Amino acid sequence: MCCTKLSEGATAKFAELDAFIDGLGIKRTDERRRGRLIQVLHRAQAIFGYLPREVQSHVAQRLYLSEAHVSGVVSFYNYFTTEPKGKYSINICMGTACYVKGAEKVLSEVERVLGIKSDTTPTPDGLFSISSLRCVGACGLAPVMVINGKVYGKLTPAKAVEIVNEYKKLG
Repeated sequence: MCCTKLSEGATAKFAELDAFIDGLGIKRTDERRRGRLIQVLHRAQAIFGYLPREVQSHVAQRLYLSEAHVSGVVSFYNYFTTEPKGKYSINICMGTACYVKGAEKVLSEVERVLGIKSDTTPTPDGLFSISSLRCVGACGLAPVMVINGKVYGKLTPAKAVEIVNEYKKLG
């Protein structure tokens, strides 16, 4: 278990992940270990915030799977990320309804205010990251922004900035 890229407290995070895996009772000969991989990856991402190579390697060892198999699953599913995200993950819908109603302007303004581009590294303070999505299924609220699972709809660029500023106050 290498922690070079990971934050302080990584040892405690690995211990938390190990306790979860131990609770599953998976043995080397247990065929369920492949079926438990996604469940373990979800928990690992919840603990670490993302799935860097060190975490993927650790999961592979603990589930008696190849690193290539784990990496393949991580890269296949869009939910999993191998890059750190901000404390507040901002997702702006760019689906047709949102795009037509101005989502591109909302995205541009949020990027300008935070000083980062969509789908890149978090802000230097680690508070925010921005991603664009294809559709969040809230077309009647277009344009839509989702922050850590909370949906904000019928946005203007100014309203989006107000919302982001409220999260800044939370720190």
